[in-house]
Amino acid sequence: MKDPKKESQELEKISPFELKDKLIDLATGKKRMTRSMLDAGRGNPNWIAATPREAFFALGQFAVTESRRVWDEGDLAGMPSRTGMADRFNQYVEENQQIPGIQLLKEIIDYGIHKKEFDPDAWLYELVDGIIGDNYPNPDRMLVRTEKVVHDFLSKEMCGSDSTCGTFDLFAVEGATAAMCYIFETLYKNYLLPAGSKIALMVPIFPPYIEIPELPSNRYDIVKIRATEIDEEGHHTWQYPAEELDKIRDKDIKALFVVNPSNPPSVALNKESVEKIINIVKQDNPDLMIISDDVYGTFVEGFRSLMVDLPYNTIGVYSFSKYFGVTGWRLGTIAINQNSVFDKLIKELPEDKRNELNTRYSSLSPNPEELKFIDRMVADSRDVALNHTAGLSTPQQIQMAIFSIFAMLDTENKYKQKTNDILTRRMVLLYEGLELPKKHLPNDADYYTEIDLEIWCKHHYEEGFLDHLKSQYKPVDILYRLAEKSSIVLMSGEGFMAPEWSIRVSLANLEDEAYSQIGQELKKVLDDYLAEWKKA
Repeated sequence: MKDPKKESQELEKISPFELKDKLIDLATGKKRMTRSMLDAGRGNPNWIAATPREAFFALGQFAVTESRRVWDEGDLAGMPSRTGMADRFNQYVEENQQIPGIQLLKEIIDYGIHKKEFDPDAWLYELVDGIIGDNYPNPDRMLVRTEKVVHDFLSKEMCGSDSTCGTFDLFAVEGATAAMCYIFETLYKNYLLPAGSKIALMVPIFPPYIEIPELPSNRYDIVKIRATEIDEEGHHTWQYPAEELDKIRDKDIKALFVVNPSNPPSVALNKESVEKIINIVKQDNPDLMIISDDVYGTFVEGFRSLMVDLPYNTIGVYSFSKYFGVTGWRLGTIAINQNSVFDKLIKELPEDKRNELNTRYSSLSPNPEELKFIDRMVADSRDVALNHTAGLSTPQQIQMAIFSIFAMLDTENKYKQKTNDILTRRMVLLYEGLELPKKHLPNDADYYTEIDLEIWCKHHYEEGFLDHLKSQYKPVDILYRLAEKSSIVLMSGEGFMAPEWSIRVSLANLEDEAYSQIGQELKKVLDDYLAEWKKA
């Protein structure tokens, strides 16, 4: 029989996501099958945006009728025809008022025609042909009109509708993690971030962004920018002190990676930190490459990505997965300003490296030296040679367009308010269960919460208990006991480079009442440790 303490020490060494799977095994053991497991580890939301999905499927039904109109032979149909499609769509809407989502779909079509001034037949054809999926993505980076409406959405949600940052080129990708893989690969292939380069990570951060730089093929020299700011009561604000941000004055630091709002605390950079970063970049490190994953930005009122305040330096990454409940669809974008440091740095490479890259991309253009960084990324996603098959599947891109216009039509942000209300409600229930006060942090997305057990014990348990806990146990022991005794799965904060004794709770993926129970059970586990200490 395995020693529980030894097993917990083994669990401590692995990735937090692998650890979560081990804890699930513990939580669902044979002795615990009578009790349902509560997994607040992974941040998969338990809501979906339903009405834009109805519009998507209504579009699919119209698209099939268009295909059969061209060629109808039982199970076989033809490729839809563009000519007169807008008129046929209007007639279809009039005759099919009973189809769920048909009115929203009509509004979405009208947005493209009246707001974006798209040619009606061309707009309908892009949507219909895209949802049918009978052609390769063209352009491979992103469908033309789809890119424009997704740009509208990103401008609204990531930039606060501030258009002073200019226009961004978008690359539609399979979620934010695919985006990061593509970005790392093209930075490496184009000598902008060769192996051994010095990079900065704003921590806590999503673990793969720690693990990718540490891979043997990269071996990056990592500088950690830590969110160590503490308020007057001794609690984390999850903001970055000036002395931490000052680290990026070092011109040897080539790239800065940030998840904003952060993961796991899910707190956005405050105005002071943003202004500090702007000043550092402009005065001390003008060629700094910034990669900002902004997936949780839609949960923060008035959010502004670094891509609007430092557009020249920043690649913006956004995933639709959390806000719209589409983790299974794999919908994401990479946004790079049309005037960017990435293109500048490629032009400034030594001649031998530029010649090598010209050879690499020579099959794409007679003038490969003019190929933009984002287009190199598209090609690299298919090892260049298979560039003609690059691009996110067209049905995925159409779903992205529909979600984007749905959000643009929601001028009162009713959907946003619903999602924020869910998270706020669950946060309150969790902390009530813990019997702890929950301070509202400015810029807080509330998608996750990070609980620092060290601060908790220091403030709410008698003196000496914390020293005992730290001397006799590891943080993973808490998670181990919680899973084994209460069938509750939480994640260690240490794997995110959060404080060692912190744990992450996802507020997105369980029913409301579960969070009261999680709070109560976590407090009970600590109370058990306290009782054992007193007895000893």
